[in-house]
Amino acid sequence: MKKTVTTLADGRELIYYDRADDTVRDAVDERPLDAVSTSSEIRRDPLLGDSVAIASHRQGRTYHPPADECPLCPSRNGRLSEIPDDDYDVAVFENRFPSLAGDSGRCEVVCFTSDHDVSFAGLTEEQAALVLAAWTDRTADLAALPQVAQVFCFENRGAEIGVTLGHPHGQIYGYPFVTPRTELMLRSMEAHRADTGRNLFDDVVARELSEGDRIVLEGEHWVAFVPYAAHWPYEVHLHPRRRVPDLRELDEAARTEFPQVYLELLRRFDRIFGPGEPPTPYISAWHQAPFRAPGREEFGLHLELFTIRRTSGKLKFLAGSESGMNVFINDVPPEAAAQRLREVASK
Repeated sequence: MKKTVTTLADGRELIYYDRADDTVRDAVDERPLDAVSTSSEIRRDPLLGDSVAIASHRQGRTYHPPADECPLCPSRNGRLSEIPDDDYDVAVFENRFPSLAGDSGRCEVVCFTSDHDVSFAGLTEEQAALVLAAWTDRTADLAALPQVAQVFCFENRGAEIGVTLGHPHGQIYGYPFVTPRTELMLRSMEAHRADTGRNLFDDVVARELSEGDRIVLEGEHWVAFVPYAAHWPYEVHLHPRRRVPDLRELDEAARTEFPQVYLELLRRFDRIFGPGEPPTPYISAWHQAPFRAPGREEFGLHLELFTIRRTSGKLKFLAGSESGMNVFINDVPPEAAAQRLREVASK
C-alpha cells in the first residue's frame, strides 16, 4: 500500500491509499474554496451524563446531488470534486461539514472506490483489504491526536438510513470522549471480570460457538453470529477469534481473511428479503477500545452489521420504547435471523 498525503483548496487534509507502490498523486485542487468554518460544540446532558455534538453548520451540507455532480467521484472532464485526481483506489479526507472539529474531535470521509455505481459488497477482496488498511492507518493517526479519545469507523448504506450521497463511502469519527455505548460495554466487561475472573468478549464468542444456532458463518480467524439479545431484526456481530482491542492489533492472518468473510456477509444481507428487492439498507460499525481507558487491552474489537428493514417493504422504526427509554423490541428471533442468513449463503 502507498499512502499519499496532500491538502484540498480550503486546507483540509486528503489522503490517497493506493495498491500500487509506484502510483503518483500530484493533482492540485483548483476549486476556489473559502476556508472551512465550523461551529461544532460538545454539550453534556446533566441528567443522562452523555454528550451531544451541536453542529448547526451541517444544515447546509450537500444533499442527494445527481450522479454527474457527485462530490466523491474523481475530478474528470472539467468537473471538479473533493478528489482532485481523475481516478483513485481509496481516498480519505476531512469532512467539509463535520459533526466534530478542532478541540471537539475530527470527522473524515472514506471513499471506498472511485466507481460511483458499485457498493462495498461489489468490491474485490483486494479492494476490501485496502479499505481495511486505510481504516487501520487512520485509527493509528487519529490515536496520536490529543483531542481524540476513541475512533469509530462506520458505513451508512441506503436512503432509509439517511445517506445523502450515493457514492460508496463511509466515515470515521474521532470522538473527544468515550461514547455512551462503549462506556456500557466497558462497565459490563469490568463487572464480568469481577464476577467470573474471565473476559466478557471471550465468553460471549465462546457461548455463541457452543450453542451454534446463531452462528452465521465461520472462518479460521473470524466468526460471525446474530447476538443472543439482538436489538435489530437482522444484526450480525463479527469478531476475530484472537481478541484484540482495536484494528491496529489484528495479525496478518486475520487481515488476509477479513475481506472474504466480510464481503460474504454483505452479499448475504442483500439477499435476505429475496430476489427483486432493493439493496438492503444497513449500518456497519467497528467497535474499538478507547485509547486511554483503563483495561483497554480487555476490550474485544468487533464489527456490528445491522439493517433497519424488518421484512419486505417494511422498516423497523424506533418508536416510544426504543427512542424514549432505549428498550428495544425485536420482531425477529435471533435464531430465525441467523437461519435466514445461512440460507442465503453464496453457492
